[in-house]
Amino acid sequence: MVGLDAIRAAEARIVGRVARTPMARSPALSGAFPVFLKLETRQPTGSFKLRGATNAVLALGGQGPGFVTASTGNHGRALAHAARAEGGRAVICMSSLVPSNKVEAVRALGAEIHIVGRSQDEAQIEVDRLVREEGLVEVPPFDHAAVIAGQGTLGLEILADLPEVAQVLVPLSGGGLAAGVAAAVKAMRPRARLVGVSMARGAAMQASLAAGRPVPVEEVATLADSLGGGIGLANRHTFAMCRALLDDVLLLTEEEIAAGIRHAFTAENEVVEGAGAVGIAALLSGKAKAEGPTVLVVSGRNIDEGLHRRILRGDMA
Repeated sequence: MVGLDAIRAAEARIVGRVARTPMARSPALSGAFPVFLKLETRQPTGSFKLRGATNAVLALGGQGPGFVTASTGNHGRALAHAARAEGGRAVICMSSLVPSNKVEAVRALGAEIHIVGRSQDEAQIEVDRLVREEGLVEVPPFDHAAVIAGQGTLGLEILADLPEVAQVLVPLSGGGLAAGVAAAVKAMRPRARLVGVSMARGAAMQASLAAGRPVPVEEVATLADSLGGGIGLANRHTFAMCRALLDDVLLLTEEEIAAGIRHAFTAENEVVEGAGAVGIAALLSGKAKAEGPTVLVVSGRNIDEGLHRRILRGDMA
């Protein structure tokens, strides 16, 4: 388990290198209790992933022979940014399911890109080869203690801004964000409710939690593309932490995720990708309720512009 001490150490390590993002009250979503949006969309790379990647790069020494990862886009972008800031090399392995806008954003940061197969698992095979043959240092997208600790700094910010928080809805994929935020919040406010939110299509962590062990799940196209991919059958950290710390997991349809994206734009004036909209979508759908001061982690903004326009006009095809 990654604990509070590691998360506080990460906070000290990454200060000045990542944004301390705002937490905005949502009048549209608030009712008997206030609802706040934790806007990780304000990170320089457009998502929370910069926290974990930066902490890992700094903890691993900054440069070395270079860093490598498998990514659905946002972690790759974050690792490319963090490595470049330290003068290091980054190689990002992605599947063909990663949207082109995310691929190009990684390339713009000077990283080397390897497109491999149609799943995170296939991209991971290329990562393993590069570690073995070129000696690159792997920075996994979620199942790594330094990455989890970095994501946990978001939880410390939530507690600093809203000490009375009763519930946090956090996007759930491989579990790095959910585990880190839950570890921070539960350590200081154990009665707070931590809820993971994912898409119904290929929710690997939810399937694994239901099975009682990490299980393979087919990766399919979804509006919440950043939540795709498996958790790894040899998962070392996030499965156990999510099992111990999450109070519930909610799954959303594609239509519900699209409604969350539309609400973010029309009611909150925020451009949000599908993964970042799942907390909003959970409230709108009625699958989650604000039964105390509630925080929705809006994890990223990196959505393809054309897709965003289609969703706004109600055309998801």
